[in-house]
Amino acid sequence: MAVEIRLPTVLRQHAGGQASIKANGATLGEALQDLTRQFPLLKDQVITEDGTLHKFVNVYKNDEDVRYLDKLDTKVDDGDTISILPAVAGG
Repeated sequence: MAVEIRLPTVLRQHAGGQASIKANGATLGEALQDLTRQFPLLKDQVITEDGTLHKFVNVYKNDEDVRYLDKLDTKVDDGDTISILPAVAGG
């Protein structure tokens, strides 16, 4: 399954300036592994050392927050769009 992963401006420097990247996988976790295989500098920005999504990013599958789906186990289909957005904190 090929999905499009859209990157925020702050992460594009780790992906050769690209705004979106095609990645393969049947789950979000597999697609992110493919992404970080292509661009290793993105790994620490998206996935923690213990293999979970970094708390400083929000990840959406077709506009649905994956935290309310199956997180990294969320199934993805050919043509899905995965959006990675920096988390915004208020005060």
